[in-house]
Amino acid sequence: MGESKTSRFILTFILLFAPLAGARGQVERVLPMPPTGAPVRVSPLPGAPAQDGTVVTLEDLLPLTAASAPVTYRQGVLVERVGGELVREQAANQPFNPASAVKLATALVALKTFGPRHRFATAIWINGSLDKATGTVTGDLVISGRDPSFHDEHAVAIARELNQLGIRNVTGDLVVAPRFTMNFSPSSQRSGERFYDTLDAMRRPAAATRAWNDSRVVLGDAEGLRAAPSVAVMGAVYVDSVPKSARVISTHYSPALVDILKVLLCYSNNFMAERLGDSMGGAAGVEHFLVRELNMPAGEVRLSSTSGLGVNRLTPRQMLKVYRALLDELHENGLKASDILPVAGIDPGTLQKRYADKPGRGSIIAKTGTLPRTDAGASALVGQMRTREGETLLFVIFNQRGSVTRFRSLQDALVAELQHERGGPLPFTYKPQTLAIRLSASEFDSARASVLDEYEPTPNH
Repeated sequence: MGESKTSRFILTFILLFAPLAGARGQVERVLPMPPTGAPVRVSPLPGAPAQDGTVVTLEDLLPLTAASAPVTYRQGVLVERVGGELVREQAANQPFNPASAVKLATALVALKTFGPRHRFATAIWINGSLDKATGTVTGDLVISGRDPSFHDEHAVAIARELNQLGIRNVTGDLVVAPRFTMNFSPSSQRSGERFYDTLDAMRRPAAATRAWNDSRVVLGDAEGLRAAPSVAVMGAVYVDSVPKSARVISTHYSPALVDILKVLLCYSNNFMAERLGDSMGGAAGVEHFLVRELNMPAGEVRLSSTSGLGVNRLTPRQMLKVYRALLDELHENGLKASDILPVAGIDPGTLQKRYADKPGRGSIIAKTGTLPRTDAGASALVGQMRTREGETLLFVIFNQRGSVTRFRSLQDALVAELQHERGGPLPFTYKPQTLAIRLSASEFDSARASVLDEYEPTPNH
């Protein structure tokens, strides 16, 4: 179908400057592509009546790009002031797929369950005897734990800790407990093999060496940079329960939960979210928390994962309730949203490039959600924005059934409009800290080494 230059110009103007109308309108219509030369009727202002009395919304305007394309996506919006006053609302009680915004509920339950300073324990066991004169364990080295953030640099740190305890060689096998994972791998076997190689300086992957050196730099650990920690295990790698005869010789503690959450939410790490969820009863446990603690009607909340993968259902109103509860929990612990959520245009991850070159840089703290295929495309943006009039607005924007790239543009345009109406964006007070520091800040404690419920002892013992 041909188009005149005038109609193409009008269409371009519509697609660029009319997106915000969809945030207000409630009418869903399909307008066919006008024939060549036919006038394109557009309301003078977003949300204002057209000549026939109906309201032209974004749902009306976007189909002009294809004559046969029906309106197939939906949008839900809820914007409130911190005090609860309504600012904007659209389909706020309709269920949507929040995608990775589900991680906000996971973070809330984790903070409630463990507390922000909780550290996940990884136990180091030996099943055999240690000869400190030769630095040799005659027997097996055993590792157990459920740390969702355990990575290469932590394995090298364990090698360093073992060296300080006088251990340099293990004659037996490396046994990893069934729930031990490393480098975001779901396989305990592959994690054990990576751990095996990373312990030994002669086998250590280059990426592990870089991770260790980078962590020492950000922590200012000059001694660690000079050292070459190494423990050689002579046997093979097995996944098995911790033998009853094994004894703990040291315990590695993860970074604090608040730091793990910051990394998890900045990068929207699905593995970390699922591992964290496993320790809280999985999706069913988080869903039960929302029903029990936030008084959400049973049957109206549906979570199939704690990462946001798959088919999940929350309304914008329910999601804003989750976000408010999260802010309250943070406040009770002397924390702010920016302590666990990405600050747009500043923190690395999902919002770094999206706002890096825009006036809103630093004025938006939010969690994204993206599922390109599920529910025919789902996208979300949930968080808070600051304006020059001194307001902080809390918002939920859900989109479903359409292009996630276009949805992001719509979300950004709506946020920009709301800020512009209130004098423009104003950055939050925020002093960024590199995520490498957050994930490197682990600890050891040989004196406190003991069997915790995060370890994997032999069943029935």
